[in-house]
Amino acid sequence: MSFIWSSLLYLLLGIPLLVLFYFRLQGRRRKLVEHYGSMGFVASAGNTRRHVPALVYLFGVTVLVFSLARPQAEVSLPKIEGTVILTFDISGSMAADDVEPTRIEMAKTAAIQFVEHQPQGVLIGVVAFSDGGITVQPPTDKRESTITTIERLVPRRGTSLGNGLLVSLNTIVVEAGDPAFLNNNQLSRSEEPPPAPQGWYPSAVIVMFSDGENNENPDPAVVADLAVDLGVRVYTVGVGTALGTTINADGLTIQTQLDEAMLQYLAETTGGGYYYASDEEQLDRIYRDIEPKLSIKPEDIELTSLFAGLGIVLFLIGGMLSMRWFGHVP
Repeated sequence: MSFIWSSLLYLLLGIPLLVLFYFRLQGRRRKLVEHYGSMGFVASAGNTRRHVPALVYLFGVTVLVFSLARPQAEVSLPKIEGTVILTFDISGSMAADDVEPTRIEMAKTAAIQFVEHQPQGVLIGVVAFSDGGITVQPPTDKRESTITTIERLVPRRGTSLGNGLLVSLNTIVVEAGDPAFLNNNQLSRSEEPPPAPQGWYPSAVIVMFSDGENNENPDPAVVADLAVDLGVRVYTVGVGTALGTTINADGLTIQTQLDEAMLQYLAETTGGGYYYASDEEQLDRIYRDIEPKLSIKPEDIELTSLFAGLGIVLFLIGGMLSMRWFGHVP
């Protein structure tokens, strides 16, 4: 047990003074009894239960002093929790209309449905990436805020799946209270993933909505290995068609199509799953597959109210005993 205001425990030094004061009063009482013994006080003086209410009051004062110091204890409580990072590809290719109305709009619709299916114990964050990545919504349990963030996303520039995963992993680590472990663009194919920070994050998952096309560093396969080291599963949702379509970007006509192989690789490597956004039956599965976990975590629980309540109960008991036996409150 620990105390938030531990300095107030010095008030316990006053308890012995109360005891001494009580014994002094009892000494004066004995002198009165000896002086007026013929008037019937002798029998009263020998009654030991007269000390019981005072003893109960003393315990009550001690407990109340403990409550003033704001005691707290570490208690392991079961709770349903989890962190889900919705990672959106907002590259230029997500403006393609090979699915209706566009890839980005289909991804947003699927993501909003996902948010609405999640229990309150799950925190949901939003990461957006194109040639770089940024956390646009830290993990929160406020569903309206998350949905508003998703609705504001618009396509732009190139695609870096690796950066999207890196920013998502950083967001999970920071949410857990650890320092960010990696900067964007730090990894290359020839480099080994850096050592994982202390702790694992098995209750955190990444759900990536993308067409799977990648044309920027770092290599998403290397970042997937890092996700495995951290215990973070990646679930990918493919948006688009295998046939693809053409889009106009910066005056150029570009052919773009769904790269299912890349998205499947990321999911399988990290222990997640791949889903096709245009298949409602597959999307329904994702709600069942990504289940929050029941975990037991130690938490510091303040016990002030418990001790204060116990102290009041002791005062009431002492008062009732005194009233019942002696007809007055000490």
